Amino acid sequence: MVALTGGMFWSGHTTPRLGIDLAGGTSITLKAKAEPGQESAVNETNMNTAVGIIERRVNGLGVSEAEVQTQGRENIIVNIPKGTNEKQAREQVGTTAQLYFRPVLTVAAAAPQEAPTADSSAGTGTPKPSASASTDGKKSATPTATASTQGRALSEALKAPNATGTPTPTGSASGTPKASATPKASGTPQATPTPDAATAALQQKFATLNCLDPKQRAAVGQGVKPSDTTVACGEDAPGVWSKYLLGPAEVEGRDVDDAKGVLDQQRGMWIVTMDFTEAGSKKFQAITSKLSQQADPQNRFAIVLDGNVVSAPSVRQTLSASAEISGNFNQQSAQDLGNILSYGALPLTFDTQSVDTVTAALGGEQLEAGLIAGAIGLALVIIYLVVYYRGLSFIAILSLGVSALLTYVIMALLGPAIGFALNLPAVCGAIVAIGITADSFIVYFERIRDEIREGRTLRPAVERAWPRARRTILVSDFVSFLAAAVLFVVTVGKVQGFAFTLGLTTLLDVVVVFLFTKPVMTLLARTKFFGNGHKWSGLDPKRLGAKPPLRRSRRATSASSVEPKEA
Repeated sequence: MVALTGGMFWSGHTTPRLGIDLAGGTSITLKAKAEPGQESAVNETNMNTAVGIIERRVNGLGVSEAEVQTQGRENIIVNIPKGTNEKQAREQVGTTAQLYFRPVLTVAAAAPQEAPTADSSAGTGTPKPSASASTDGKKSATPTATASTQGRALSEALKAPNATGTPTPTGSASGTPKASATPKASGTPQATPTPDAATAALQQKFATLNCLDPKQRAAVGQGVKPSDTTVACGEDAPGVWSKYLLGPAEVEGRDVDDAKGVLDQQRGMWIVTMDFTEAGSKKFQAITSKLSQQADPQNRFAIVLDGNVVSAPSVRQTLSASAEISGNFNQQSAQDLGNILSYGALPLTFDTQSVDTVTAALGGEQLEAGLIAGAIGLALVIIYLVVYYRGLSFIAILSLGVSALLTYVIMALLGPAIGFALNLPAVCGAIVAIGITADSFIVYFERIRDEIREGRTLRPAVERAWPRARRTILVSDFVSFLAAAVLFVVTVGKVQGFAFTLGLTTLLDVVVVFLFTKPVMTLLARTKFFGNGHKWSGLDPKRLGAKPPLRRSRRATSASSVEPKEA
């Protein structure tokens, strides 16, 4: 008690973190939008899948007790409690497009440029700081600081010859460009075929794209198919952007089986690890085997979400089932990228319809009513204990106070530790726990009273009653904890708060009974008030109808002279 209470005041978190129904928060409404020609994708199965992905994405930020549920056929409601990083969570929720891995063809500064000509280069802007990817535990190469796009025309990047020497207008990064696609020493590139209208339009779009404009960043990935060569924006640092020319998607987000940001103890740096599905491993191996043979920046793959490049690591070797991304990561950026990679493959596209602030007025009224109901229930329990158990009620009330204090302190500490938020169902779970805790005391007290009825004095009665009461208490609490655990696993949202609180208070009941109630009962049994069976102690032998004390003769008695006792 002292250690936990001291830790609570030392941490500065002296009150439990409240859920959205008690403290308010942000409510986001998302509307599902199917791709053209795939209207049937808006169905119950995909919506439920999207709910699970969004919920894990939000909770991956440490936002516990977030509510994600469908409303109608095509809407999803996301409620984020107050006190969390609402801006970051809102960005994660709003990021609902498909995740793709695309090869990087070229990269330039974010500012608009004139359309490239036959002798113009693609620009020398600083690319997004990228990280090396590797599958072994060895140290990866250092992040690339500059893009080697100087002296290379944008049209050459779009028409880089593939392994067979045939121009590929789509910009696929397969194979290393041959000498015919490399600028001559004089700086004038070798003549190439006249680009078609689509290539010219893409060149113009890349040259005029301004990634510093939020509107252009938001619209850059709209209507782009996975098989298209496209442009995208990426943020190198807060407020610092670069623009990318990207080839067709080689790997999709659903090909990622798992990803997470972890601390590499050997290198003392944060990295992001990725594991791919069986199909994804083959795709990733194919693209990395091509990219590893290219020069920077064409040896890099861009991780694209909603038309934005969230990371663009370079490839140093052929990768397959697993990989790691290392570079200038801190804990937050590594975990954010791992979260995006894990849960970025939503089956649908969602538009944010509204973002509203939720007040806690109604929840406050319900909390007040719930606390009043809990106080009435607690008062009735105490009155019953005082009337029936008299002096023993002091031990029960003291134990209930210890249990309540431990519950409060642990809830206050779990808020900053694991993001636990106290909502109305959790309050209900705490109120129900009053009965579970009181039931354990009653079991023990009744076992003691049974021993006294058998004619034993209080001190041996306390010790003889404990093993029998202990088994009953453990079985009862195990059943309650099992019910709470099953309820927590098979439910979502607020019901999990009820199950979590019920399980926590059940465990605390065992701790309080074993480490407080039983020792206190042993100490009080040595006092005259309880030991002599005072009429107000609740252990008065006469009031309990105790038998005369058991007596045994010191003389050895033959077995034949002993009369059998009644059962």
